[in-house]
Amino acid sequence: MANEPTAKTIEIGEQITVGTLAELLELPVSKLIGELFKNGVMATVNEKIDFDTAQIIVGEMGLDVELAKKDHEVPVPRPKREASNKAQPRPPVVAVMGHVDHGKTTLLDAIREAETVKGEAGGITQHLSAYQVKHNGRLLTFIDTPGHEAFAALREHGARLTDLVVLVIAADEGIMPQTVEAIRFARSAGVKIVVAANKMDKPSADINRLKQQLSENKLMPEDYGGETIVLPVSAKTREGLPQLLDMVVLVADVQELKAEATGSAQGIIIESHMEKGRGRVAIALVEQGQLEPGDFVVAGGTYAKIRNLESTTGEALQSAGPSTPVIITGLKQLPDFGEEFFVVATEKEAKARAAAASEAKRGGGATAATTSGELLRIISRARELTHLNIIVKADVQGSLTSVVDSLKALDTEEVAVKVVDSGVGVITENDVHTAATSGAIIYGFHTSLPPSLKNLALRDHVSIRIFSVIYELIDDVKKELETLLVPEVVEEELGRLIVKGIFKTTKTATIAGGEVTKGKLAIPALARVYHNKELIADNLEVTNLKSGPTDVKEVNEGQLCGISLKTEQKLDLAEGDRIELFTRQTKSRTL
Repeated sequence: MANEPTAKTIEIGEQITVGTLAELLELPVSKLIGELFKNGVMATVNEKIDFDTAQIIVGEMGLDVELAKKDHEVPVPRPKREASNKAQPRPPVVAVMGHVDHGKTTLLDAIREAETVKGEAGGITQHLSAYQVKHNGRLLTFIDTPGHEAFAALREHGARLTDLVVLVIAADEGIMPQTVEAIRFARSAGVKIVVAANKMDKPSADINRLKQQLSENKLMPEDYGGETIVLPVSAKTREGLPQLLDMVVLVADVQELKAEATGSAQGIIIESHMEKGRGRVAIALVEQGQLEPGDFVVAGGTYAKIRNLESTTGEALQSAGPSTPVIITGLKQLPDFGEEFFVVATEKEAKARAAAASEAKRGGGATAATTSGELLRIISRARELTHLNIIVKADVQGSLTSVVDSLKALDTEEVAVKVVDSGVGVITENDVHTAATSGAIIYGFHTSLPPSLKNLALRDHVSIRIFSVIYELIDDVKKELETLLVPEVVEEELGRLIVKGIFKTTKTATIAGGEVTKGKLAIPALARVYHNKELIADNLEVTNLKSGPTDVKEVNEGQLCGISLKTEQKLDLAEGDRIELFTRQTKSRTL
């Protein structure tokens, strides 16, 4: 008799976050949250459940998985780098955090415009997540954290360079849910918090009410007898910005921040992306040592000989020291966000170290999964995310929290759910007005829509959708997000031509002849040109094919033909080069 297949065993600790458990079980986090919700457990994606609860839920779901408790292990922290007597003062690294729509981005833009060199390199700023400003002769490094989760993940990965949090709170609205979360993350990281009371130019701004709310959240303002610094600012009028930067410098001086400013550089990858004309680009933060052009850098499973080293304003650098955010080009692959980088002596060593790291990552089992990897991906997003604006109303706070956290888990690098407003209770006239002005969809969970508001919603073209099953609500939002995705571009290879002769070469056109050695040439099509293995031209439009003196639409393998290409600059074509034809089509994508 054949042996019955045994259940897959997954080892977890005494406690595990909902997000991590979902990854290990290879389930959508929304489904796991829903299952917990059905069993009376109100847990969000970042909250922890104990081993017994996890075991019960896995059993309830009927999964072919067996949970086992890990032996207790003492976590091995990243070794702390002790500064030697040669260490030098370094600029402070400041994380700016706050509730959505409280003016964080506007404040950062105001600081940059007031304090940085004008004229940034075009097409770069949208990718930036770190930059330096100079204030009264002192350099300050700012990390723009898209959310408090990203900040927490950076800390978890050892980015101890984050020395200070500037917590942006709108003085006219006060402390909001994300503000509370930001306070909790910053406090657990053990860093100093400076509160920027923003939007002081508004008549409804009430800094005294804000200070009272801060004291209720265990951040006692200085004038209340505590240690929390609260500074009134306005990103719109620039009021208070110099004082805020003065305070950042003062806090840094008190901490006496130092790092090794000589030797091989080490640091952390803040963000990476593809950039037209530059290829793979990474934004990194130097932690110690000096980084220079030509250095061989290893970052996880990839490496680079640094081709260009630039500041985040596009200025070429000959070297970059501690706390300096830099742009690196020349990478073989895109590094992971939050990956540590270090400099080695030779390209051979860099290649070997990267290959070993890549192999180790592939060999890691499911138990290596962590939520921090997902959180760090937040940092990589371009600033122009496409948002789906929604308003969520639910019957109780526990339901509301579960729904909102489940929807946040749907976010990708391209599209994201933006909760414009949320609350407990029936849908109100104010909800309809807010939805009309923000273009939001109203989602109700176990709540109702008064009949009097149906006509108002129809008149204002507001969509209201009510659900009693959390999965159905999440699926509906998912479908809406999918409509916002940019269609996928699919390439189809057609054929290959080996150049036997060149008949005409100008700035705008090239005409050549050759033999089709693979596939079939057809128009309309695009072309790539290779000299040996090097790509020398891409995305060229094929304007004509000739078989002898006759214009044709297709040429099959083994035949000779002429080909005309439209170019933007003179193409240095030679006999033996190969021209590969392809087509591009778009198709709808799903999450």
